[in-house]
Formats: sequence, structure tokens, C-alpha cells
Amino acid sequence: MLTVVPTPIGNLADITLRALEVLRGADIIAAEDTTHTQRLLSRHEIRRPLVSYHEHNEERRAPELLEAVASGKNVALVSDAGMPLISDPGYRLVHSCRERGLPCTVLPGPSAVITAVAGSGFGGGAFYFGGFLPVKSGGRGSALREAAVRPEMGVFFESPHRLCKTLSAAVPVTAERRWCVARELSKQFEEYRQGTAAELLAHYTEHPPKGEICLVLAPLTRREEREQLRPGL
Repeated sequence: MLTVVPTPIGNLADITLRALEVLRGADIIAAEDTTHTQRLLSRHEIRRPLVSYHEHNEERRAPELLEAVASGKNVALVSDAGMPLISDPGYRLVHSCRERGLPCTVLPGPSAVITAVAGSGFGGGAFYFGGFLPVKSGGRGSALREAAVRPEMGVFFESPHRLCKTLSAAVPVTAERRWCVARELSKQFEEYRQGTAAELLAHYTEHPPKGEICLVLAPLTRREEREQLRPGL
């Protein structure tokens, strides 16, 4: 059996009883970063064999883990934080299990995306998840322009050293539409800060951010949707 196991996005106590049970019973734990995962296992007194499984060795490692599942072993797949496969490795392994009809299940659990949407205060309706914004300015600008015309919330991952560049690029395309910077979720210095792109840019220029970041763009109001449609009428 392959079991996809979500792990805490910050606070190590945020793990389900079922996830701990699966990790304790695993013959192999495939981890994005074995050193990082070992800290979680040590916290919960779990001692199981660890192998690395990340974007640079996924193509080579997936067949090995697939054969382990085929032979009847229990393989647990974890990433550094949150749900594996969501902007993290794991696609090849799960896809291959489905193709071969091998047992594979996914446990529910922590997700930075869902946590940021809920904590943003922008409502719980439809949203678009764009993963990590492109590193290059051209791709980043295109992604932001596309997000600006969607009526639903937009959710993106961003690194702290690129946050101000992203907010600067968002100023002309999202105007007065509000953003929420959800930072260090579930950790000691957790922060949810709302504002326009310009307001947030001013704040984080003065207070450089640290830690993992989710950016949430508020959904369009009905008035904003009408204004977008007006030029085409």
C-alpha cells in the first residue's frame, strides 16, 4: 500500500492520529528531505526506514518505491510540510500506482492553501490555486494579470525575498483589490495582513518578511465584475 501522508505546515503537533499510525507501520517512509522529516518522527518517537524522494531523484526513485508497493510493503510518502503533490513531488508514484492498479490512498490533513483561504477573511467560496509564482518578472506579471481578471480568489505561494517584487508587480494590475499575506502559518509568529498591493508593499518594504508565505487575492466584487465586462459591451 502507498499512503500519501500530509505533515504539519509548522506546528509539529498538527498531525492526525491516523497519520501517526501509518508512519509507525510503514516499511519505508519516502521523504522530500530526510533530515527535516526525521525531526517530526523523533518528536513522535517513530523509528522507521527513511529514503529521500524529491524533485531531483523522483524519476529514478519512483520505480523502486513502486516495486516495494507491488511486493506488499507499506510505503508512506511525505513532503516537507502539508500535502504531498501540492507543489511538491509525488506525481509519478501516485500515477504509476493508479496505472498498475496498486493500492494507494491519501490521508486528509494540513494544507497551507486551505489554511490561508480560511484565514484570509475573504470568504469560503471558489478559489484558484496557482502554486509558486514564476521567478522571472515576465512570467510573474502574466500570472498576476490572469489572476486579476478571474472572479474567484487567487492563492499563490511566494518566497519572502521575492514578496516585494511580486507586490510591486501587482500594484498596477490589481489596483484597489485587496490581498492577504498569510505568513508563518501555525507557527509562533503567524501573521495575516490584509491590504491593497500598494499598502502591503509599503509595509513589507519597511519590515522585510521571513518564513513561508501564501498570497491570497480577494474575489472580485459584483461591481468590479461589471466594470470588467463594460468595455466589451
